[in-house]
Amino acid sequence: MQKVLVISGPTATGKSDLARYLAKELNGEIISGDSIQVYRGLDIGSAKETEAEQAEVPHHLIDILDPQQRYSVKDFQLQSRRLIAEISARGRLPIIAGGTGLYIRACLYDYVFEEEEGEDDPCPALSNQELYQRLQELDPRALEKIHPNNRKRLLRAYNVCQKSGMPFSANDKAKGEPLYDALIIGLTMEREELYARIDRRVEAMAAAGLREEIAGLLQQGVDFSCQSMQGIGYKEYKEYFSGEKSEEECLQLIKSHTHHFVKRQYTWFRHQLNVSWHEPQEREKIRQEVETWLKN
Repeated sequence: MQKVLVISGPTATGKSDLARYLAKELNGEIISGDSIQVYRGLDIGSAKETEAEQAEVPHHLIDILDPQQRYSVKDFQLQSRRLIAEISARGRLPIIAGGTGLYIRACLYDYVFEEEEGEDDPCPALSNQELYQRLQELDPRALEKIHPNNRKRLLRAYNVCQKSGMPFSANDKAKGEPLYDALIIGLTMEREELYARIDRRVEAMAAAGLREEIAGLLQQGVDFSCQSMQGIGYKEYKEYFSGEKSEEECLQLIKSHTHHFVKRQYTWFRHQLNVSWHEPQEREKIRQEVETWLKN
């Protein structure tokens, strides 16, 4: 089986820095596993690496779409598997780096997607977050495998629950068979320390021009209904630009939403993937674990 290294875990734990370090040390190439970094122009709010950082080692699946385009878990599955084959054929180590757990699972395991015909939208007035909350009541297990921004899958699950009275998860087609020899390294730290780190990063994003970045996107014709703008760090600014909230209120929402997202990430990773957890400062210990795995 082809070897694939995964660097994952909650947001703001230093995944990108570790992935770059290991790629340089172990002749690797990085496949971004982030659902927002695929979009051109969404740089600050997605904590995208700078051009200089990306130039240190080969990076893939960053800046591949315009902000008005849609991107699905299935798209990532197909593209990441193709890249794993190409990187391995070059004699290099594929390294998936990102915190979108469903993307990682869909890539690494025999995850089969149902054909999704066009579904009527029974609740067009509801945001993705509101639809997600309704499904938490109807079928929380289904949400373990549906990204909060994937409206098509949310609607599919919602329609099945409403029409059949049965949970959508009863039709689960994820077989759980691994396709690769994968080592999943998860970065973690004390929760309060992580929350403080998140808050500092949000303030740094604001100082770096997050509001101006979003204003520029809106001027280009991107709007808050686009999938790209549904990510944390972007959607919270909708009410700023409509005049309903101050920027400080939006930043507080970003911090709060990110804290809640971290809780969901921890729950997901602990139940869905076999993760070897480390703190970010354990870089040499991680490198030794990876080198031992590569020799087996």
